Order: sequence, then structure tokens, then C-alpha cells
Amino acid sequence: MRIALFVTCVNDLVFPDTGKAVVRILERLGHRIDFPEAQTCCGQMHLNSGYRPETLPMIHNFVRTLDGYDAVVVPSGSCVAMVRDAYPRHVPESAGVAARTYELSELLVDVLGVTDVGARFPYRVTYHPTCHGLRTLRLGDRPLTLLLAVRDIELLGLPGAEECCGFGGTFALKNADVSAAMLADKCAAVCGTGAEVVAAVDNSCLAQIGGGLSRRRAGVRAVHYAEILAETS
Repeated sequence: MRIALFVTCVNDLVFPDTGKAVVRILERLGHRIDFPEAQTCCGQMHLNSGYRPETLPMIHNFVRTLDGYDAVVVPSGSCVAMVRDAYPRHVPESAGVAARTYELSELLVDVLGVTDVGARFPYRVTYHPTCHGLRTLRLGDRPLTLLLAVRDIELLGLPGAEECCGFGGTFALKNADVSAAMLADKCAAVCGTGAEVVAAVDNSCLAQIGGGLSRRRAGVRAVHYAEILAETS
């Protein structure tokens, strides 16, 4: 199977260790991963802000760059939601590659049939299901199934887990007070679990939550779940 990594602009620029973690996981399972250098932003922020003409070249570039692969793996629920939900509606010829674009847990569980990736992570962890993964992709228990198979992990339930963290891309900028209130509730819930780490499928949401926890001096790290699955020691 030919698999390409679409790393996303947020991960590429701010959280490169997440992309590296995806490669380590899949190579450990015996797969070769390509990283096409012509990839750019998926255009989610532009389209959500009303800049459709500016988004279309990004969609066409995605198709041109990644259409030859059997699967495209993306460590971001929100970007996969953009590709699978929005792309075919705006560029119908993107439907084929959009259907072969997967969030990491979908690729591992549904396509490769793997739930135990051989990871070890001896920490107390709670999991936040991000909005796009929860409501658009309907990831369900896939990420939790992968985390439950990690050796020595203590996975703790998160009260109000399905409530938004308040990020929402430009929502956090345009509705700062509401976003801050939502974040405060989420941080309180995370702290109440006694976890050392909060994990999620989107680093954008983890940046929001991690920032709130840092300002509280909560001592809880925000870590993309791919980085947990990549750990073996």
C-alpha cells in the first residue's frame, strides 16, 4: 500500500514532532511513508472565513499532489474533515482522493486492522475528543481503542468530554470571551481527572487547552495522541 503523509500546516510549522510520530508508528508496522513536498495548506481556515476563490487552488494542489496514493494519513481531525466533507462539494473531481484520506486512527483501525501499535507510555492520560473528529468524522472509540492498548498507560475518563474546548479556529479570535469561558470549563475538567497528560487528535485544540493549563500552572501536558502511540520506552 502506498501511503502519503499530509502533515498539515499547523503541525509542519508548530508541532513537527507529531508528523514524525506518525511516520514512526507506521514504519514500526512495516509500512513505507512518503512525504510529497508539494503539499500546502488544506485551505480550511480560508474557506471557513469566506475566501472560497483563494481556497480552490489549494484543493487542486492537494488532488494533484496526493491523488496517486492508496491512502493519505493526516494527524488532524479538522483537516481530514475539510478534505472529506468540503472538498467534493467545491471541487467534484477531488472526491476520489478525499475518500482515501484518513485521520490516523481511521487508517490504523479501519484500513490496516491494527489496534495495538506496540507503544508504552507510563503516565496518567485523559482524552479530549475534538469537535471535527467527534461530529464530522465520527471517530468514535477508535483513538481510545488505540490508547487502551498502550502498555502501562492509565487512561482516565474526562467529564464533559464531548464539550468543545472553545478553539474553533477563528471562533476563538472573534468570540474571545465565549471561547475563554469554554476553555475554563475544559481546563477544570482536565485538572479534575488527576491526569498528567491530556491527549487529542488535533494540535490546534491542544494548543488552546495547553495554553489554558499552562496559565493555570496546572502541571498537565497537552500531547497529540500520535506522539503517545509512537513511544516505546
